[in-house]
Amino acid sequence: MNNENYQIMICSIFAGFCLFAAGCGHETDAPEEAKPSVVGDIITFPVTSAALKNIEVAKVIAPQERELNIPGRLVWDEDRTVRVFTPFAGRVSKLIANVGDQVVQGQVLSELQSPDFAIAQADARKAQSMLTLSKQVLSRVKELAANGIAAVKDLQQSEADFANATAEANRAQTRLKIYGNSQNVDQRFNLVSPIAGVVVERNLNPGQELRPDQPGAPQFVVTNPSRLWVQLDATEANLKQLKPGAPITISSNQYPDDSFAGEIKQIADYIDPISRTLKVRGIVPNQDRRLKAEMFVNARITVAKSEYPSVPEKAVFLEGVRHFVFVKTGLEKFARRGITVAMDSTNTIAAQNGLRVLSGLQEGDEVVVSGNLFMQQMIASAQTGEEISSKTSQNTGARPSTTNASNASSAKP
Repeated sequence: MNNENYQIMICSIFAGFCLFAAGCGHETDAPEEAKPSVVGDIITFPVTSAALKNIEVAKVIAPQERELNIPGRLVWDEDRTVRVFTPFAGRVSKLIANVGDQVVQGQVLSELQSPDFAIAQADARKAQSMLTLSKQVLSRVKELAANGIAAVKDLQQSEADFANATAEANRAQTRLKIYGNSQNVDQRFNLVSPIAGVVVERNLNPGQELRPDQPGAPQFVVTNPSRLWVQLDATEANLKQLKPGAPITISSNQYPDDSFAGEIKQIADYIDPISRTLKVRGIVPNQDRRLKAEMFVNARITVAKSEYPSVPEKAVFLEGVRHFVFVKTGLEKFARRGITVAMDSTNTIAAQNGLRVLSGLQEGDEVVVSGNLFMQQMIASAQTGEEISSKTSQNTGARPSTTNASNASSAKP
């Protein structure tokens, strides 16, 4: 075999090997899947991307009526409640009313033996006697003055004494009438109920000594439980939705299947500095007396439509100190957008019936509710890569000047 033929054979074998290797490589290497592109805050997925299957979107919720749920408790209606204290010192001689008793206005609750009340009785008797005496003296002086026997100044003095006695008698009788119009000085004082209702509290026992300046609970509490107050602890964020006269619905764990209608009557003019709550008072009819004072309840208040739309809570995520969502802007395109959400008094997101969005979204937008954190990681990785590339470019651009400077210095003689 001559040299020329040998070279032709070697070239043919090498070409065949190359074709075989190229064919094998074509059969084993699978086509690489196209990656999503990230440009700023916009992510575009390829049509065939498998990641699109894991992304779920939901529409921004249009403004609608909402229901506020505010905790509270029931208390006695103070417009129909009276606390009975003794105005005189004394000893309890007889108990007549007990807790749970129905009483009418003026009914005796307890009897006391009170020397102080006896003094008031004696003062009234003395004043009445002085009035009778001064009246007789005035009548006699008038008769003498008419016959020219009594002086004018004596008549004037008698008239003044009669006027003073009349005023003192009226004062003593009026005071005695407030606490019981007793004509006898018997030291017996009756504690009576000023209103009709139910005795719900009693804080005295037979033989107990009482004083009007004694600190502590009242001797009796009488109330009409057919209507109760409900004390609600609202937040500052609820202030705009609360109005006097607004209807409320009361529910309790004791009656899970029942609800009770009520009405807001008063809203406090200040925020509690400790609990940061707004005190709201309402009334609840309780004719069947199923509701009891000091029960914990929940009040539902329907408020008018808000002017702001809302989004599902899981669509919003926090980056730094700002809130963001991903908005679908095309079939495979999503844009990260900063939004402002409503906050409550504790600087936390107010999440009742979704998050109210004050700015950044509008009705009809579609936001990502599943996969948004994965998309946020993609943007963060892209931004990190751009920073590294920028730093690398800056470092690379600085090297030639350094090299040229060193070459220039070495070229000097």
